[in-house]
Amino acid sequence: MNYITLLLALIFVILPLILSKTLHLDLEKDTIIATVRSIIQLLLVGYLLHYVFDSDHFFYILLMLILMISAATQNARKKGGSVTGITWKLVVTFVFIEILTQGILIGLHITPAKAQYIIPISGMVIGNSMVLAILFLNRFTSEIEAHHEETELILSLGGTPKQAVHIPLITAIKSSTIPTIESQKTIGLVQLPGMMSGQIIAGADPIQAVQFQLLILFLLLSTAVITSALLGYLSYPSLFNKKMQLIKTNFSS
Repeated sequence: MNYITLLLALIFVILPLILSKTLHLDLEKDTIIATVRSIIQLLLVGYLLHYVFDSDHFFYILLMLILMISAATQNARKKGGSVTGITWKLVVTFVFIEILTQGILIGLHITPAKAQYIIPISGMVIGNSMVLAILFLNRFTSEIEAHHEETELILSLGGTPKQAVHIPLITAIKSSTIPTIESQKTIGLVQLPGMMSGQIIAGADPIQAVQFQLLILFLLLSTAVITSALLGYLSYPSLFNKKMQLIKTNFSS
């Protein structure tokens, strides 16, 4: 593919613009902004990765990982504003996920310790972790708001904060991980995953592409559960004061 064929591919942007205008969906502005941003951001990242891959220096790899984690934290923290200290909790979660996954991959020699492998895999892992964090925070805050009376009742009967939020916490963890688990059930039947499709288009052996895709699927499954569980257990204590009372200023009463 070259820039000429890429320009021709813009027809897939023009079609939704026409439909939006015809059906008065008022999506033209957002569609154009999203398209322009995606082009600029991906081209910049492409040239940056070209330089990083050529140098293959640990310093540049670390900078890329810091950039990914910072961007993921900034995006996810908007959904957890009612949780005190959500920024550092997200950073701890993303850093832990990154260290755990790369530690296993490199430590067991599953993938080489090279920028070509570390950065793309880290991007998928951190990106998935960010989405899961947003899903979890949305559901967890909703569950606490909906069941704050039950939470306060358990506390008044002598229950601990952990016991008081157990059901909302477990519900939020399960709900946020369900999309990942369900999507993996139909992988290969309903859809061919992006990484696998990209490798096949690039000319890789389909079996090799499947093996790499399975590796990513296993990583994302682990990421989903660990992200929701870790973020949940880091977050719930900040919903209570030192007297083990639910802080009502955080949630609607």
